[in-house]
Amino acid sequence: MTRFRLTVEYDGRPFMGWQRQGHGPSVQQAIEEAIAAITGETAPVHAAGRTDAGVHAVAMAAHVDLAKAITSFRLM
Repeated sequence: MTRFRLTVEYDGRPFMGWQRQGHGPSVQQAIEEAIAAITGETAPVHAAGRTDAGVHAVAMAAHVDLAKAITSFRLM
């Protein structure tokens, strides 16, 4: 299992915030879906904080633990 630190920047306008929501898209959901598309693995992404709907972020810290062997360059 390898832990990857993510530095995330995003425009929050199309999102309901960081955390997964039942009523709309979230940043967490978008990143988890991208990781699944790259690795074929379902893995939760954990952030150091959260944002509200429509809020942007620059250099937000998060991490994901992956069982699959993958280089940080490929994940990027």
